[in-house]
Amino acid sequence: LGIREDPRISEQQFGNFQSHHTMQDNKASRTNFGRFFYRFPEGGESGFDVYNRVSGFIGTLKRDSAEYYNDDEAQEGDSTTICIVTHGLSLRLFLMRWFQYSVHEFERSYNPKNAAVVVLERDPGGWFELSPVDRIAMGFPSYQEQERFRLMHDYSLLDKSAW
Repeated sequence: LGIREDPRISEQQFGNFQSHHTMQDNKASRTNFGRFFYRFPEGGESGFDVYNRVSGFIGTLKRDSAEYYNDDEAQEGDSTTICIVTHGLSLRLFLMRWFQYSVHEFERSYNPKNAAVVVLERDPGGWFELSPVDRIAMGFPSYQEQERFRLMHDYSLLDKSAW
């Protein structure tokens, strides 16, 4: 697959801040409004904007991987490792998109520590899963505990007054 640089997984653009006070006010507004939908003023992005960029990156990643595995040079049982270097919010949105976490689950998650290595492991069936240590540290639910599955049995999840 080689080494690539892709701006679609860069950190969220915060706009043209001119003062520390303005930045702090905007971040407070974002906390009240929600990280996913709040768009920073003056050229900034929302988490949703980053989510859309990351979605395009995932499509390219899947196509490039499929091409690699269809190549004659790829060996049967190849355990290729893919390393993605990005920032915390972009990583969380990548994981949200990859594992289909809800906006609510994203809002309850945390960025990893600076320079942390977050690992997706391939299970015996060939699917990827977030390592349990990273999943817990970042506050994401296990696959079976995701809201999209619980919603089938518990409609109280739709009541946003408890959020």
